[in-house]
Amino acid sequence: MDVGRLCGAVVSVAPASGSTRRPAEAGRVSRWLRRVPLGVRMGLYGAAFLAGVLGGLAYLAYQLDVHVRAWHVEIGWGRLVGVVVLAVFLGLYVYCSWQLTHRGQGAYVEFDPPSRFVADGPYRWVRNPVASCVVGMVLGEAIALSSTGVFLLFAAGMVLAHLQVVLVEEPLLRKRFGEAYEEYCRRVPRWVPRRPGR
Repeated sequence: MDVGRLCGAVVSVAPASGSTRRPAEAGRVSRWLRRVPLGVRMGLYGAAFLAGVLGGLAYLAYQLDVHVRAWHVEIGWGRLVGVVVLAVFLGLYVYCSWQLTHRGQGAYVEFDPPSRFVADGPYRWVRNPVASCVVGMVLGEAIALSSTGVFLLFAAGMVLAHLQVVLVEEPLLRKRFGEAYEEYCRRVPRWVPRRPGR
């Protein structure tokens, strides 16, 4: 399947041959989730995830600044840059999530995945725009809070996002979409956006 055609279209792709079927319990959960409108599911997943990362984890990381005052670096008015960075990446996160959810006909969580392969919109430029936006939001939050602890969370987040994509997400997508995904990986970079060719 030519990804040149995929980039500009969204296609349904059957799972690659040799892929394993989900256990019966996973099938029941999936059927139950499908009863909830996709927009509601996506809103709940997104809100819970962002609350956990930008709220819970950032709060814990900020405790380093609170308890180890020598590590705190105050940047004053430079915090406004962080607010802008956070807002830009949050907007991109919402847009990329909507694209994947709307065009892929599913959420971007593994227990409720898209049923269609999406290589359109921002996914023509980079393979992992949602994960990139999350890491960017944490960077913006670190600057906005002038927080060394949240900056360390950002650094750890880059490593964890890469490992999650390489070790978990990409193998699952290869099983689900086969050669179409392989060719997509050859044409579209994993992290650094590149203007799509014809």
